[in-house]
Amino acid sequence: MLRYALAPLIAATLAFAGAAEAKTQKAVLAGGCFWCVEANFEGVPGVKDVISGYTGGSSANPTYDNHEGHYEAVQITFDDARISYADVIEKFLHSTDVVDAGGQFCDRGKAYRSAIFTLNADQAAVAKAEVAKAQAALGQKVVTPVLAAKKFWPAEAYHQNYYKSTDYVITRRGPKEKRKAYAFYRSACGRDARVKQLWGSAAEFLH
Repeated sequence: MLRYALAPLIAATLAFAGAAEAKTQKAVLAGGCFWCVEANFEGVPGVKDVISGYTGGSSANPTYDNHEGHYEAVQITFDDARISYADVIEKFLHSTDVVDAGGQFCDRGKAYRSAIFTLNADQAAVAKAEVAKAQAALGQKVVTPVLAAKKFWPAEAYHQNYYKSTDYVITRRGPKEKRKAYAFYRSACGRDARVKQLWGSAAEFLH
């Protein structure tokens, strides 16, 4: 009898769990150094997880030393009841140099180009609309392409959360805390300065 009495409660619990799961989406974005894009989005309300990795190429099992043809990218898992896909894309565009087709900031070459990788037709439509809005706001051609997603390959463990790691790396000047090494890299690369120059008060994630 207890089993039958609990049936409505169990059904409601499963329905709630299903609804919660349905609210989770993924966005795959390439915006130059994946450390920086990961650092930008991990603190955004509604974002559950950000993974650095590689995508867009044809080779299997890419690595940091061998990812020819792939972009450095991130996979963002988010709750779309708290932040929409459109908001994720807008924040991404407003934190990158969308008029630079040759890379991002000090990182040059194909692996560091910006791109939005969409997982379905709805995402593609939203991404293209956000690109159009960004182009109108800037009065310049946005060269960040909207591409159909390919397999996303997570990067090596030492790249994940690199920006906040308290481990040490060996440099020519001796050991340096990764967190400080990242802050120096981001500043020296000119990322925030260029984003502020391009977007002004609409810039996102300035450090």
